[in-house]
Amino acid sequence: MIKEEIKKALQNANLGGALTRFSEAYAVSRARAYEGLNFEELREKIAKAKSYVAENLEEVVKTFISSAEKNGAKVFYTKSPDDVRKYIIELAKKHNVKSIVKSKSMATEEIHLNKYLKDEGIEVNETDLGEWIIQLAGQRPSHMVLPAIHLTRYDVSEVFTKKVEPIEPDIARMVKFARKHLRRKFLAADMGISGANIAIAETGTIVLFTNEGNARLTMTLPKIHVAVVGVEKLVARFEDIFPIIRALPRSATAQLITSYISFVTKPYTHIDGSQKEFHIVLLDNNRSSIAKDPVFKQTLQCIRCASCLNVCPVFRHIGGHVFGKVYTGGIGTILTAWTEGLKASKDIQGLCIQCGNCVRVCPGKIDIPELILEIRKRLAKEEGLSFSTRAIYSVVNNRKLFHSILRAASKIQKPFEKGGFIRHLPFFLSELTSERSLPAIADIPFRDRFKKIEQPKSQKKAIFFAGCLIDFAYPEIGEALIKLLNSADIEVLFPEEQTCCGAPARYSGVMDVAANNSRQNIEALLSFDGDYVISACPTCTVALKTQFIKDLKEQNYSEEIIRKAQKLSEKIKDASELINSLIKEGKIKFKNGKEQVFTYHDPCHLVRTLNIQKEPRESLLAAGMKISEMFESDTCCGMGGSYSLKFPEISGTILKRKLENIKKTQAPLVCTDCPGCVMQIRGGVDREGLQIEVKHSIEVLAERLK
Repeated sequence: MIKEEIKKALQNANLGGALTRFSEAYAVSRARAYEGLNFEELREKIAKAKSYVAENLEEVVKTFISSAEKNGAKVFYTKSPDDVRKYIIELAKKHNVKSIVKSKSMATEEIHLNKYLKDEGIEVNETDLGEWIIQLAGQRPSHMVLPAIHLTRYDVSEVFTKKVEPIEPDIARMVKFARKHLRRKFLAADMGISGANIAIAETGTIVLFTNEGNARLTMTLPKIHVAVVGVEKLVARFEDIFPIIRALPRSATAQLITSYISFVTKPYTHIDGSQKEFHIVLLDNNRSSIAKDPVFKQTLQCIRCASCLNVCPVFRHIGGHVFGKVYTGGIGTILTAWTEGLKASKDIQGLCIQCGNCVRVCPGKIDIPELILEIRKRLAKEEGLSFSTRAIYSVVNNRKLFHSILRAASKIQKPFEKGGFIRHLPFFLSELTSERSLPAIADIPFRDRFKKIEQPKSQKKAIFFAGCLIDFAYPEIGEALIKLLNSADIEVLFPEEQTCCGAPARYSGVMDVAANNSRQNIEALLSFDGDYVISACPTCTVALKTQFIKDLKEQNYSEEIIRKAQKLSEKIKDASELINSLIKEGKIKFKNGKEQVFTYHDPCHLVRTLNIQKEPRESLLAAGMKISEMFESDTCCGMGGSYSLKFPEISGTILKRKLENIKKTQAPLVCTDCPGCVMQIRGGVDREGLQIEVKHSIEVLAERLK
């Protein structure tokens, strides 16, 4: 089912075009909007204020109810979506409500309120322009802030023509058309339903951010105003709203401020002189359970800006109708798991490529990829693993068997291999080579080549962790690293007992295998005495530095092995960082050669987890290279480890975008510092027949050594 939805979305040129254009413009506009502001300081304040609510949710809810009721509002707090629907329906029946207007509210989408109201014979009209379009089209929102972003003006014209009356696909005319029709709905409505962006416990006030003015009409024209508010919108104090006011419009739509910010504290007199009714429905729907979960409680720091969607390389190609349910994208996956149940997130959680781009922009400081990994772990624990998955990871769990199979594969691949690539695979495997060529497994792995490398003896020693790709696909990267380190008078050691870093198992939620891989590698790497432990793969570096410790703790390994993991962590350095420092110290020197132009792709884990960005460029420039920067150099190439095998169609689409950006630089060489990115981009370059070289920076630097 999910595969068919992905295929359909990827074939929709309008969808991909609209989302890509928006995400490109958003990145530039957001950066401009945040100029002069300290984003890290701002989001630290938001995270602190929101985490306080999560830690003290029951108390903050009580304070809000007390404050709001003193102001004259009627507050209904419930944990059940069904209770919310019953409350509003009974209220509508009591006042003989025939027509309702609604401003944008994700909480009402979450409980499918419109459907239940219609079933009771009540007319419901969305008044946010995007929501109205979606309502007329019979669809659900594809984006939490921009619900109709997936539709073109021609699509909208067709919807209006079919559902209301004929209208040309002219944006200005369609806006005027919508205003005319919606004004009638406002004037005829008996009840207005809104959401809220913030609810202030101290004052009992709800705050709404809008651009169209429809929310104010919804709240003021009908005699009854009902605000449906998730308890995650609560803040304790009035002063807590100011960081959110600064961040929400900038992060959501790259505006300095929205057209309207409305504060509603008490019921006002209606225009006919009668007293209005103001009801606030506080919805829990498992949010209190989130607050009590030590891993997921950070979810309540979300301010619903959807910036995570705007920068997601997967979302920009398939949209929210595939990547999400009521709530979309990465944060939507997490919310779905809690509001609809863990199983409801089963298909969509796999769509996260774990690039970490969302973490960088989240004003609530939520580690969305880490929380999605936790969902995978819990799904694996609750539902178990399929036979094929168990079989694969039982092999990875056995180092000798795993390495023996890789050696055997280097022989079996011969009918399919040509020039170092596998360009076509038969039958059901053909999809894996549709968008890129795969690397052939090396005839002689790095571990065998290492034994024949003659090195000068040195007091300074580096232990090399190769990782699967360098060991069995790109041994030349390992050889280049040894050459560089030897030139700096550093001897390289290679423990043969090392195995997979555990990333494939870890990112699939198979934590017993990941932890066992961690244990095996710790024992192997600490069996040698070295000054550093070096990795030329950022994913492996992250595993060695932080993930091993977490894996072992989660799987309840002994304190002794955890201490060893911590000792190992202190020695870890990514090769790009170490080489750069050695160049700056004058220990690695380069010959005066011809200047070569290159472009650079930033690997996701290197730039966002390890915070290494300028160092590889500095090293290459020091070696006499000249850079031609590519657009979106730090956007994921689509590799994502095993992601490219699970979702080759998405991976291939992301890769095509990366290749387009590479071609625009006109550079004959692409450098990167991740063997996985080398595999992905080099495979795409070969598949398209481009005259471009793709190399690990280590190889290029070694070639230019003095």
